[in-house]
Amino acid sequence: MANELQEKINLLVEKLMNLGGADYDSDKTTSENARKTGLVARDFGIEEWDWPQGVGLYGLNKLQLLQGQDQYMDFFKNWFEANIKKGLPSANINTTAPFLTLVDLLDKFQNADYEALCMKRAEWLMNELPKTKENGFEHVTSSIGNRNASARHEEQLWIDTLFMAVLFLNKMGHKYNRKDWIEESIHQVLLHIKYLYDKKAGLFYHGWTFRENNNFGEVFWCRGNSWFTFGIVDFIEAFHGDMDAGLRRYLEDTFKAQVNSLLALQGDSGLWHTVLDDEESYEEVSGSAAIATGILKGIKLGILDASCKIKADRAIEAICRNIGSDGTVFNVSAGTGIGMDKGHYKNIMIAPMAYGQSLALVALCEALE
Repeated sequence: MANELQEKINLLVEKLMNLGGADYDSDKTTSENARKTGLVARDFGIEEWDWPQGVGLYGLNKLQLLQGQDQYMDFFKNWFEANIKKGLPSANINTTAPFLTLVDLLDKFQNADYEALCMKRAEWLMNELPKTKENGFEHVTSSIGNRNASARHEEQLWIDTLFMAVLFLNKMGHKYNRKDWIEESIHQVLLHIKYLYDKKAGLFYHGWTFRENNNFGEVFWCRGNSWFTFGIVDFIEAFHGDMDAGLRRYLEDTFKAQVNSLLALQGDSGLWHTVLDDEESYEEVSGSAAIATGILKGIKLGILDASCKIKADRAIEAICRNIGSDGTVFNVSAGTGIGMDKGHYKNIMIAPMAYGQSLALVALCEALE
């Protein structure tokens, strides 16, 4: 199995680094219907500075750390140099995602300008990002069609925010001994659990609006749930055993309850449906990969029982079956805004994406360790 995993990893990496850019000139990406189905130009390719590419960088960095070598440093150097020369897009939650990898590479880059960028983004999250009631991180995104503008989702919390921005702030807090940044990252995690976690189902809703005081369509979206399954383990790990015992117990209990619910909903193929509790919705690989990663890491940290590995391994096998001979990861749903019903999520298009490559990559790396 190890040889097969390594072979698939090699294919994934080659495809990820050569996804190219996005077709910004295509009129297919400008219609309202295109946006509803996830056809947004900036989300495709590896060259833009936004969340799909940020997740892609994260996966490549995880592999580099696993292998203990710097074989992808030229790629990282060229990627960050090209984007900074081009000019960064608007500051928002999603464009914070690439910083999660940049902060990991600061010691290797030894570049004061890069360090200053990371510091500036952390301060922006603290002091300039619009906040919801209870000081939540409002899920501000890039404006579709204008990378220099932002789109406000006023008074809205999205589960995506935990991975895209909160992990970065937490990591920066630990790196620079900024207690205020660490405490704010904790506050954001707890606030998102408070408003997005459904105790009856043991799963997370996609979002919450303080204006209407509801969870929109109350849909249990696969990739949305996976941001927590995957992200919360990284969040806990960043404390290196120094997290308050009560806080850690609370986060671990929430994580275990979610995993128990997820395992009960796993499809026969080993994947999860894009709407977790709707077997008529298509099975989705990126979210399934992130879920499998979180479970495998949870086992290694002693949070989850080893018996969970059987189902995690089934997911890994299914992910491998969804990797083409050229390294393309199949059955990945495109970028997904919040919907008011299950149909919204079921109609999101399927297409190769940088985060699909990356999340499959981290899953296989976790299985290989």
